[in-house]
Amino acid sequence: MAAVCSIAGPAIAGPPFLTDDPEPTDPRRWEIYAPLFEIEGKGSDYEGSLGAEFNYGAAPDVQVTVGVPFAYSHDHAGTHSGLGDLEFSVKYRFFHDEAAGVQIAAFPGISLPTATNHRGGGHVTGLLPIWGQKDLGHWSIFGGGGYAINPGEGNRNYWTGGIAITHEVTDAMLIGIEADRQGDDQVGGRASTSLGVGAILQLPKPLRLLASGGPTFSDAGGAAEFHGFVALGLDF
Repeated sequence: MAAVCSIAGPAIAGPPFLTDDPEPTDPRRWEIYAPLFEIEGKGSDYEGSLGAEFNYGAAPDVQVTVGVPFAYSHDHAGTHSGLGDLEFSVKYRFFHDEAAGVQIAAFPGISLPTATNHRGGGHVTGLLPIWGQKDLGHWSIFGGGGYAINPGEGNRNYWTGGIAITHEVTDAMLIGIEADRQGDDQVGGRASTSLGVGAILQLPKPLRLLASGGPTFSDAGGAAEFHGFVALGLDF
């Protein structure tokens, strides 16, 4: 689940936003995003995944997440596809003051080199983030970040993070804006900043529609890239 990281990098995801939040799935409940479609790139050069994400409330304040992507890319040589890297993470909310509307969680995760046709990184990658959130009525602000472990020839570890603001417009719709920052993940690379807008629309229960997108700007300059996300959510 790519966020602004490439398909070979560690995953960061708080559907539909690039920035994650600290709130886990309720105990003994499921949140499933499938089909889940992600894309990023510039012009006819793009990459992304089509897959599913499974979240389970394993215990109070504990969420287990598994991502199963089918990765693809397109360039001047045509379209390439294959299985992506399997993703596994555990969210642990270690602070929750409901009266103050504040919560904080750790959400470490890894990606396993299960990809085919060179659609993954070929190495175990990881992300060690901390996420926090403050609720103010129908408004929420959340964000944080962490350190990404990105081994492999030509790759480098980096810091990444972001911040988002959302507003519950009605009981059936939430909208938000965000800014996300990723350090350079390759030797000689450049850091980038992504901006975006997102929305969650409640369909007839238990379904939800989630979408987000926006531009990504490299510190090296040049034309902006794009990123997008669409998924159908199922809660039960």
